[in-house]
Amino acid sequence: MDLIMEPWPWYVSGPLIALTMFVLLFVGKQFGMSSNLRTACSIGGAGKVSEFFRFDWKSQRWNLIVVAGAIIGGFLANQYLSSNIVAVNPEIAEKLETYGINSAGEAYLPTELFGAEQLTNPKVLAILLIGGFFVGFGARYAGGCTSGHAISGLSNLQLPSLIAVIGFFIGGLVMIHFLYPIIFN
Repeated sequence: MDLIMEPWPWYVSGPLIALTMFVLLFVGKQFGMSSNLRTACSIGGAGKVSEFFRFDWKSQRWNLIVVAGAIIGGFLANQYLSSNIVAVNPEIAEKLETYGINSAGEAYLPTELFGAEQLTNPKVLAILLIGGFFVGFGARYAGGCTSGHAISGLSNLQLPSLIAVIGFFIGGLVMIHFLYPIIFN
């Protein structure tokens, strides 16, 4: 049971990811989670409004199954295979406390941002909505999300994915070192 309950080390999970990508390349498929939003919109009839959504969405059914599996697997792991507590470096937890986030290391997601009662807080709601918009817009503008570019794009040796991954890291550093203190002070 410990094999399932504990995080897998990089030397196990890394080769499994590489094997998955090899199989996808071998069968001519490209993996990406954010592209499923386009597929879902196409299924919903968005192709009547925009040319972008006019494509053969049925060819992407396999990727929708991957999303369904990720949702179901995430739910099962959350409910039955996890303590829902993330080990946080004590220095990071101390820094987060200066921003009013005291649940670091006690909950999987900070309850100060993601607790149901926070949805009535206009500042938290604005942060979640604006942040969600930027993530969604950025993933679409960059032609994929962080995992799509970092795992799928780099394994396909795509230069745009390398540029996107470098941009993601720079954006993350800017966010955590400059914008985060401004937003949460």
